[in-house]
Amino acid sequence: MDKKKQFSEAANEIILESISDGVFTVDHNWRIMTFNRAAEQITGTPREEAIGRFCWEVFRSNMCEGDCALKRTMKENKSFVSTSTYIINNRQKRVPIGVSTSPLQNEKGEVLGGVETFRDRTLVEELRREITASYALGDMVSRSVVMQKIFNILPQVAESDSTVLIDGETGTGKGLMASAIHNHSGRKDEPFVAINCGALPDSLLESELFGYKAGAFTGADKDKPGLFQAAGRGTIFLDEIGDTSAAFQVRLLRVLEDKEFQPLGSVEKCKTDTRIIAATNLDLEEKVADGSFRQDLFYRINIVRFRLPPLRERKEDLPLLVEHFIEKLNHIKERYITRLSKEAMALLLAHDFPGNIRELENIIEHGFVLCQEGEIGKEHLPAYLQDGSGANVSPSSRYLLTNLHKSEADCIVETIVRCGYNRLAAAKELGMHKSTLFRKLKKYRIELPGPDGRSNRSRK
Repeated sequence: MDKKKQFSEAANEIILESISDGVFTVDHNWRIMTFNRAAEQITGTPREEAIGRFCWEVFRSNMCEGDCALKRTMKENKSFVSTSTYIINNRQKRVPIGVSTSPLQNEKGEVLGGVETFRDRTLVEELRREITASYALGDMVSRSVVMQKIFNILPQVAESDSTVLIDGETGTGKGLMASAIHNHSGRKDEPFVAINCGALPDSLLESELFGYKAGAFTGADKDKPGLFQAAGRGTIFLDEIGDTSAAFQVRLLRVLEDKEFQPLGSVEKCKTDTRIIAATNLDLEEKVADGSFRQDLFYRINIVRFRLPPLRERKEDLPLLVEHFIEKLNHIKERYITRLSKEAMALLLAHDFPGNIRELENIIEHGFVLCQEGEIGKEHLPAYLQDGSGANVSPSSRYLLTNLHKSEADCIVETIVRCGYNRLAAAKELGMHKSTLFRKLKKYRIELPGPDGRSNRSRK
C-alpha cells in the first residue's frame, strides 16, 4: 500500500471519528464491520461490542422488524435519505433518529454490504414538543384563533367556581374541555365525574346522580351513594343536558340553587359543594323558546359559556391534530408511525368531518391498523375517504344534513318508518339513545303502532 493511499485512509478514519453522525457498515450477512465514535455515543454500545454482531442486536429499531432502509438499499442497490425511525439504546431508552443508507462498494463497483448514517433527533423532537405545547391545553390542541382565545381565558374560568356551559357538535371535544377546566381548577385533586344525561331514563339518571336508600324501589336492597356524594368537592360533568326531561330539570335546578340534594327514598337532604359543568350539542335557546328546556335552569347553568367550533371551521388544526393522535397512538401501541403522506393529508383536508375530532381520531387509528410503520398513505385510510363516497358518515349526520329544511319531528318519523317501526334501530340511526328517542316521541306527540318493528323482522 503506497503512502498516498495510507494517508487517504487515515484521513477518512479521522473524518468518520470526528463527525456527529453515527456511521456503521454491514456485510451481506448483516454483521457490523465498522462502527464510529458517534455511533457508540448514540447507541451507548462500545465499538468492540458492536463489531461482529448482527445490526438488529445493537440497534433494536422498529425498522428492523419490517421495512429496513438498509435492507432495501442492499436489495435495490440505491440510496435512501432521511427515513425517520427510532432505536433502543443500551439503557433501554427510545431514541428518535433520522437515517440515510447507501450501498457499500469497492473500487471495482462490487457491493460489499451497506453503510448507514444516522443522526440523533432527540433535541429536534423536544423542540417540536415545546412548540406544540404552546398550542395545547390539557388533551386539546389547536392553532385556530377561536380556540386560542378559549385557551387564554380557560385558566381564569377554571379558577372560579362558576357553573360552565359548553356548546358544540358531537365529537368536538366537550368532554376534554370539561376535564381541562377541572384540571386547571383548585379542585383538580378531587374527583372528576362524567355522566351522559341523554343515555339514561329519568329514574336511572336521578338514582345515579343522587343515590338512593334501601327500599326506595324494587331491587334496592341497600343504600347506594350517588355521583354527587362520590364527587365531593370535585366536578360533575353533565353531558347532553339538553336531552333531559322537565322533571329532571326541576331537581337539578334545586341542587344548583340550594346546594343540596335528596337521595331517592330518603327524608333527609344532603349538602353538596360539587362544581357543575354542563354540555350540549343542541340549541338551548331554541329549546327554551319551544318550552322543552326550563328558562330558569338555562340561566343558572349559562354563567360562563364556551362554544367549541366544528372541525370544518378550523381546518388549520388538521396537521397538528394528526400529529397529536399519531404520537398518542404510537405510545399506546408501541409503534413508530412517522406521519401522513401528502396524498393522505390532502384527502383529510377535502373532508367535511361530520363526526368532528372524534372522527379524525378514528381515521388515524384505522391507519394504524393497516400501516405497521413509517408513513400512513392514502391507501391506509378508510374507503369512504378514498372514493369520496362518504360511506362512513354516520347515518344520523348523512340523513339530517340532507334534510335540514325538515323539522326534527319529520326526520324522526321518516327514520322510524324506514326502519320498519323498529325503535331501537331508528334510535341508532338517529344517533341517540332509545330513551332519548322516547322522550322526543312524547315531546312531539308522535304516536306509533303498538308492535315494535323488531318482532316483524324476526318473523322474516
